[in-house]
Amino acid sequence: MTALIMVIFVILLMIAVPIGIAVGITAMLPSLLTESFTVSGVYITRSMLGGINQTTLLAIPLFVLSGIIMARGGVSKKIFDVFSYFIGNLTAGIPCAVIATCLFFGAISGSAPATVAAVGSMTIPVMLEMGYDKKFTVALVAVSGGLGVIIPPSIPFILYAQAAGASVSDLFLAGVIPGLTVGAILMGYSIFYCKRHGEDKESIHRIVDELHKQSFGKVFFNSIWALLTPVIILGCIYSGITSPTEAAAISVAYSLIISLFVYRTLKFNELWAIFVEATRTYTPILFILAASVAFSRILTLLQIPQTVSVWITTSFTSKVAVLLIVNVILLIVGMIMDTTPAIMILTPILLPAVQAFGVNPIQFGIIMVVNLAIGFVTPPIGVNLFVASSLSKVPVVDIAQKAMPMIIMFLIALLLFTFVPWFSLVLL
Repeated sequence: MTALIMVIFVILLMIAVPIGIAVGITAMLPSLLTESFTVSGVYITRSMLGGINQTTLLAIPLFVLSGIIMARGGVSKKIFDVFSYFIGNLTAGIPCAVIATCLFFGAISGSAPATVAAVGSMTIPVMLEMGYDKKFTVALVAVSGGLGVIIPPSIPFILYAQAAGASVSDLFLAGVIPGLTVGAILMGYSIFYCKRHGEDKESIHRIVDELHKQSFGKVFFNSIWALLTPVIILGCIYSGITSPTEAAAISVAYSLIISLFVYRTLKFNELWAIFVEATRTYTPILFILAASVAFSRILTLLQIPQTVSVWITTSFTSKVAVLLIVNVILLIVGMIMDTTPAIMILTPILLPAVQAFGVNPIQFGIIMVVNLAIGFVTPPIGVNLFVASSLSKVPVVDIAQKAMPMIIMFLIALLLFTFVPWFSLVLL
C-alpha cells in the first residue's frame, strides 16, 4: 500500500494538481484504500487543524505582512542607497550593494520571492541605467534573493522547527554565518565577473555622485530606520525580551511606523490592499502546511521514515556518502516542489537518517534550507526565476543560464555547511 500511495502522489504532482490538494488527497488515501488502517478521515482532518494551531506559526503571516509593508514602503531603496554611497564606485560595487541589500531585506521579509520582488523592482532599472548586462543583472537579483530564506528571520526555518521539534531561535542564530558566507561568495563572483567583462564607470560614477552630493548625514538618516529593522527583530529574540512570534508582531508595528510616519512612503488608504495581498500570500501556505502536517503523520504511521532511515543507514556506511545522497535528494526535490511541503514532508523522513550518523538537527536545518534556497533558482519550479522574469521580461531559461555560475557558488557554500558543522553551530 505504501508504494501505491507514493506512486499516486507523484502522479498527482505530474498532472499539475495543486500541491496542497495533492498532499491532502494522499493523506486520505490509506483510510480509503483499506478498512484495517487505524486512522480515519476524521482523525486526518483533526490533524490538519491541530497541526496549524501553533503559536509559533503565527510568526509566518506576520513576517509576510511586514515584508509586504516594507516593500510597498520603498525600504529596499533606502538600504540600497546607503550601500551604494559607500561602495558604489568600487569594482563591482553596485552588484555587491544589490547583494547586501538582499541580505538586509531578507532579514526583514524572511521570504526569497519577496526579496526578489522588492529589491529587483528597484535595483534592476538602476543597474541597467549604469550599463550592466541585463541578463546578469536579473540573474544576480534572482540568486541573491535566495539569501532571504537563509538570513534570519526565515519562514522556512520556522517550518523546519515545527517539523523537527527544534528551537526557532537556535535556527535563526545558526543561519547568520551561512547567510553571510553565501553573500560573501556571491560578492566574490561579482567582482570576478565585473573585472572580466568590465563596467561602464562613467555611468556608475554619474549616478553614485548624485548620492554623494547629499550629505552623509542625510543618506544615513534616510537609511538608518530601515537598517535597524533586522537589529530590532533579532535583538528582541536573542536578548530574551520576546519570542520569535512576538518579534514578528513588533516587526509589523515597526514597518508601519517607519513607512507611514517616518518615510511617509505609504498612505493609510493603501493599507487595505496590503492586508489583502498578505492574506492571499499566506492562505495557500496555510493550506499546504495543514495538509503537510496530516501527510507527515500518515507517513509516520506507515513507518516510512523508519524504512527510509534503515535503508540509508544499511546502504551507506559512510557519513560523507549519506550526506551527499541526502543533498542530492533535497536538490532534486527543491527543483520540483515548493518549500513548505518539502520541509514538512522530508524532515521526518530524512532527519532520523542523518541523526544516526551524528548530524546535529540544527545543522541539518541549515543544510535543508540552503538546498531549498538553491531550488528557488533552478528550473522547472524556480520561483525566484519567474518573479525576476516578470519584473524584467527576460525569459526564465535565459536567467537560469546566466545564473548557473552563481548557482555553482551556492553549491560550494552548501558543501561547506554540510561537512563543516562550525558554520552552522559556532554561534549556538
